[in-house]
Amino acid sequence: MIMEIRKQSEVGSARSVLVQRNTKETKITMSLDIDGSGKVSLDTGIGFFDHMLDGFARHGFFDMDVTVQGDLDVDSHHTIEDTGIVLGTAIKEAIGDKEGIKRFGSMILPMDETLVLCAIDLSGRPYLNFDAEFTVPKVGDMDTEMAREFFYAISYAAGMNLHIKVLDGTNNHHIMEAIFKAFAKALDDATQKDERVQGVLSTKGSL
Repeated sequence: MIMEIRKQSEVGSARSVLVQRNTKETKITMSLDIDGSGKVSLDTGIGFFDHMLDGFARHGFFDMDVTVQGDLDVDSHHTIEDTGIVLGTAIKEAIGDKEGIKRFGSMILPMDETLVLCAIDLSGRPYLNFDAEFTVPKVGDMDTEMAREFFYAISYAAGMNLHIKVLDGTNNHHIMEAIFKAFAKALDDATQKDERVQGVLSTKGSL
C-alpha cells in the first residue's frame, strides 16, 4: 500500500489537502478543501455513491475531487471502504492541529419522512456508533451494508467520534441521503473556527 499526502494551500485554502492511496484493490486520488463552497468532481465507478458524495460536499461546503479505480468486478466493498479511509485521512490532515476549531458538531436533518441525527467529536479518538437499518440490499448500484463500512473507515482514519442514528424513515434512498447530508452538516459545524477558542478546545491541551 502506498499513501501520499500533500498540503494544497498554494492552490486552495490553508485547510486543503491532496491524498493518493494505491493498493492492489484500489487506486484513489482525492483533494479536499474544508473551507470550500461545495464544488465537486466525482468518479468512483458507483453512480449512487457519487450522488451521496456530491450531497456531502455541497451541503458541507467542501470542495472535493475524487477519482477511484476499484475492483468493481469483485464487488463494491473495497471501493467504498477505501474511499472512506482516504476521506478520513484527508479530513485529519486538513484540520491539522485543530487549533481554534469548535471540535464538536451535530445535526438533526429531515428529508421528507426521514429524520437522521449525526454528532461528531474531533477528539482524536476513533469510535463509530451507527444505528441505521435498510430494507433493501442496494440503493441504485450501492450496497446498503457499505454505508456503515464507509463511516467506520472515516471515523478511524480521521480519529473521529461519530454517532449516526436514523430516528425515523421508510424510504431507503431518503435514509441513505439524509445520513450523508447530516454527516456533512455536523462536520462543517465541528471544523468551523471559533475566535473564543484559544489553542485547542480541550482540558488536556491537545487533541
